[in-house]
Amino acid sequence: MTALDRFSLKNKVILLTGGAGLYGRGLSQDLASAGANLVIASRNQDACEEVAEKIRAQGFTANSESYDQGSEASIMALRDRILQKWGRLDGLVNNSAARPMQGANGSLESWEESLRINGTGLFLMHRHFGRILETQRSGSIVNIGSIMGQVGPNYSLYEGTPMGDLPPDYFFHKGGLLNLTRYFAALFGPSSVRVNYLAAGGFFNHQPEAFVKRYAAQTMLGRMGDDTDLGGSVIFLLSEASRYLTGANLAVDGGYTAK
Repeated sequence: MTALDRFSLKNKVILLTGGAGLYGRGLSQDLASAGANLVIASRNQDACEEVAEKIRAQGFTANSESYDQGSEASIMALRDRILQKWGRLDGLVNNSAARPMQGANGSLESWEESLRINGTGLFLMHRHFGRILETQRSGSIVNIGSIMGQVGPNYSLYEGTPMGDLPPDYFFHKGGLLNLTRYFAALFGPSSVRVNYLAAGGFFNHQPEAFVKRYAAQTMLGRMGDDTDLGGSVIFLLSEASRYLTGANLAVDGGYTAK
């Protein structure tokens, strides 16, 4: 096997949650083009199928599924459908996240909903899909996190924009996901299952020009990320090229947290 062969996802069954969102569309394209038998899942199966159709039109493999990350029964049903169709799972990319809380004074109900989906739900994704990988004694889980799980907000970046009322739940669950990654890396390690965290930096999504300019100046590369910037790192973490890497926190942020 050559060095480049170790980066291939050829014939690997990969589940990507949130595959039709801001990060998900770019990740879907990249994972499928790396050879994966890709399963894209979210609450909105129609949106996932739209992405999957475009991928299949290019000659790659992509399937759409629906599930509710806030429901253990739904997570288990998705697991069972994947096993019924493919008989195995080689990689899980936890990219789905709900954003129900609006600002610092968001309701308690929205805080609790966020934790149900982004906390309990992600724990259950590790529990139920991780057991498949444990039984196989192989596989990789990649958690799409955020640099906001490691640093507090810089409110000066938002001055003069309508973006500055940041919800606390996002910082809480992205920080928690980082240490949950380490927990499951330790638990699954003896079964040769790897679990890693990717700390994504700010991605351009037509934010106000003032914010984009200030944020870009805080990075070493002088720009925000885009939907082509995560795929290479995720492919690496899923592939045999990273077979001795687990429990890691990989910052893909243009140097924001290193500056």
